[in-house]
Amino acid sequence: MNAYLVGADVLGNIPDLLTQYGISIHKHVSGRHAAHQRKPASLKGVDLIILFTDFLGHNVMRHYRELANEENIRFVACRRSVCSLSQSLDKVCPRDGCAACPNQKNRR
Repeated sequence: MNAYLVGADVLGNIPDLLTQYGISIHKHVSGRHAAHQRKPASLKGVDLIILFTDFLGHNVMRHYRELANEENIRFVACRRSVCSLSQSLDKVCPRDGCAACPNQKNRR
């Protein structure tokens, strides 16, 4: 599963946590630059958008949420901490991987 991360200048231990969930980072933007604050042209190859709310403005979050809804991509909004991200990911993607994912069972 590929994730598009929005917010935070430094990720710290977050890549290690994402690896535990079987998620790789497709792209990471800080959200500070004007170009990062607009909707990206496309999110091809992205399965999940992670928004770090303590580093983003309301309009930036709105743009990415709208794009996720338009392209049928799941998104998670949380603070930039390993604990907060872990709690949010448990709701979307279990640590056991895709075999235990309730969304995977619905696709068959």
